[in-house]
Amino acid sequence: MDILKAVIMQKRKELEESHVLENNKKYFKRSQLISKQQEVHEIDKGNNEAAPSNDSQQSEESVTDSSSEHLLSRQEVIRRLRERGEPILLYGESEIEAFKRLRKCEILEPEVNKGFRNDFQEAMEQVDQAYLNEILTSSKSQSLDGKGDVNVPDEGVTYEDIQKMSTKLNKGDKDFDMSVITLFVQYLVQVWGNQLNSRSTAEKMGTKGKMNSATYAQTREYLKPLLRKLKNKSLPEDITDSLTEIVKHLLQRNYILASDAYLQMAIGNSPWPIGVTMVGIHARTGREKIFSKNVAHVMNDETQRKYIQALKRLMTKCQEYYPTDPSRCVEYAKN
Repeated sequence: MDILKAVIMQKRKELEESHVLENNKKYFKRSQLISKQQEVHEIDKGNNEAAPSNDSQQSEESVTDSSSEHLLSRQEVIRRLRERGEPILLYGESEIEAFKRLRKCEILEPEVNKGFRNDFQEAMEQVDQAYLNEILTSSKSQSLDGKGDVNVPDEGVTYEDIQKMSTKLNKGDKDFDMSVITLFVQYLVQVWGNQLNSRSTAEKMGTKGKMNSATYAQTREYLKPLLRKLKNKSLPEDITDSLTEIVKHLLQRNYILASDAYLQMAIGNSPWPIGVTMVGIHARTGREKIFSKNVAHVMNDETQRKYIQALKRLMTKCQEYYPTDPSRCVEYAKN
């Protein structure tokens, strides 16, 4: 009963607030009550719509205030607008207004295409940025010698030392093989970097010079996972065997056999079987081809593909720096 009385009292209160019983009337139409409720609902809806508009105006004002404090360079504004597919300058728009438009886009819109970038383009941008940083940090009285240089690791090992160590290669000691492979890869990267740094400043800053520096930087980035696994002695056994054979042939300057070993590692003898290979207790014929020594490592994952590609670049540089007979070279071209 108490609940029923409470409901009756609530209904009476709603009737009094709706003012449908005026002029001492004892009855009212239901349509009048519905119209009153709709009016109240429309008033509340209008107030709710006005609040977000005020919030948006405040956000725009905050964007304007924050943008006035931290202004970016015009080149950076153009680059960010192009990344988002926005016009760099609208008709009748000033550079400050374009910067404010960029700030508004960065706050109100997420960066959906940030991850889809070209690795080589990113390496080129790093080369340009490194050169600009060198110019800004150096004084005007200094010469431009050494500008545009690439970072070169200094391992303190010579080619003769690696050749002496190679006599014990592929003798069953996997840890020793990984150590020799690591030293040889780092040595080739060092020789390549020194050759790039020995160029003239004009050659370094040319289009071809920047592309060579970007290729070097990209190769070093690709080799990091491989060198990490070699130092931790966690490289898979099949890849270790293939790398040992490649390094052994490279040190013997037999680049044709080294290329064959590389293709054996990257592509393999057997493709991955497509379809059902295990439907019962007996393996089907396609199952016999799924062995780590036969499959294509370049198809396993993106990380392996990258350091296998970087290894091929080092093989090309090794043939360039340590030439031999044309019959033992790959794609021999007389300079």
